[in-house]
Amino acid sequence: MSTNQQLKEFVKQKYSEIATQDKAGNQASCCGSGCCSTEVYNIMSDDYSSLEGYNPDADLGLGCGLPTQFAQIKPGNIVIDLGSGAGNDCFIARKEVGETGKVIGIDFTPAMIDKARMNADKLGFNNVEFRQGDIEHMPVAAGVADVVVSNCVLNLVPDKAAVIKEIYRVLKPGGHFSISDIVLEGALPAKIQQAAEMYAGCVSGAIQKSVYLLLIEQSGFKAISVQKEKVIYVPDDILSGYLSPEEINQFRNGSTGIYSVTVYAEKPCCEPGCC
Repeated sequence: MSTNQQLKEFVKQKYSEIATQDKAGNQASCCGSGCCSTEVYNIMSDDYSSLEGYNPDADLGLGCGLPTQFAQIKPGNIVIDLGSGAGNDCFIARKEVGETGKVIGIDFTPAMIDKARMNADKLGFNNVEFRQGDIEHMPVAAGVADVVVSNCVLNLVPDKAAVIKEIYRVLKPGGHFSISDIVLEGALPAKIQQAAEMYAGCVSGAIQKSVYLLLIEQSGFKAISVQKEKVIYVPDDILSGYLSPEEINQFRNGSTGIYSVTVYAEKPCCEPGCC
């Protein structure tokens, strides 16, 4: 399709555009990819509005789960949010960590960082920080975080193994992560797999669920579990941009499944009692 760097630049461009859109516009597309659907409903995202700390200005409707709901965040924790966007998960996490904790959001896109900082300033939050950076090489020291969260971001990253290794590095011994992401069971049609627009839309960058979980295990994580799983249905009017009616029918009746999963795992303790 493209080199890893070209993919990263494409994603950065698309998410810079998304930063200027409202939630309704993003939810009517495939994870904000711009392939707009007339079937206006949440293709990927879950409803955050009932969670404490929720701020509608920070919710661009780009997620595919509610990782902060499952992340077991405690008062005083240091939390890192990967692909923090306009700050939605960071502000939910801030409610959980309280005044004694800290939340660090990392995002690849300068426009998203600017929007998140503006939202934090408007809310008067002093313990939420946003850093621009590539999550394959996080701008964070080793062993800093108690918890790492992320919402529909790793599927956008070409080198997922590098990100998972980075998560391991920045977590404290005994720390854990809760990450929502898009995974596959079965092979996507080649035309979708090769479409950069769908890559920015979180679908064609997804990998097999079994491979995803294996990468986590191979990075040294323990107590790996799937906290939540749901089927992702991509409307026909989005698929029609890439597939013929016959190919759409074959896709619908085939064995391929697109899923949102929320995965939990722990970094082992290095010494007795560290947990």
